Amino acid sequence: MRMRHKPHAVDTLLGHPDIVIFKPALHKGHWSEEFGNSNPICVELGMGRGQFLSTNAYKHPNNNYLGIEKKNEVVLTAMQRVLEFEEPLKNLRMLPTNIDCISELFAVHEIDILYINFCDPWPKERHAKRRLTHRKFLNEYKELLKPKAEIIFKTDNRELFDFSVGEFQHCGYEIIELTYDLHKLEDPENVMTEYEKKFSEMGVKINRLKAIKL
Repeated sequence: MRMRHKPHAVDTLLGHPDIVIFKPALHKGHWSEEFGNSNPICVELGMGRGQFLSTNAYKHPNNNYLGIEKKNEVVLTAMQRVLEFEEPLKNLRMLPTNIDCISELFAVHEIDILYINFCDPWPKERHAKRRLTHRKFLNEYKELLKPKAEIIFKTDNRELFDFSVGEFQHCGYEIIELTYDLHKLEDPENVMTEYEKKFSEMGVKINRLKAIKL
């Protein structure tokens, strides 16, 4: 995601420790304590500008939401979106860090739901291991997910989707939903990301996979 450099982004983010956590590894195994409850922990990998994360946090106050995004400028935009809500979203935190270190952020069986939305497809075969749905990552997620926890993956890229289906199967997940035209389902619970809204308005079909850790 390209975004103009904002030199004061970090200072602004540091001013909102109730939303942005710069040392998330310190909370590993203790996210329920951070939120002050035992509600489900829901994590979005690559939250972008935060539309999906903040909308879900608003709609589902009995879930706790964590968004991971490595670029401070993007996190700043997402945080500003959160601040526009009339009531504080106390069930939401943003983690400005790299997804590659996810095992340093969460303990075994700490995550209830994991969202992967419109991640970089890394189309060249030599870059396959960088895809967030590569078996290297999927096996890592399995350690962090609770038994019967769910991964929900959305993308407009059919080649990435087909690749991902095979990876989920290889890693022993149970796929409980597979659709190549999400909006044809008219799912009232589906929350669109910024990319999803843009692509859908262009007539691009959205693929969605739901899988359970056995």
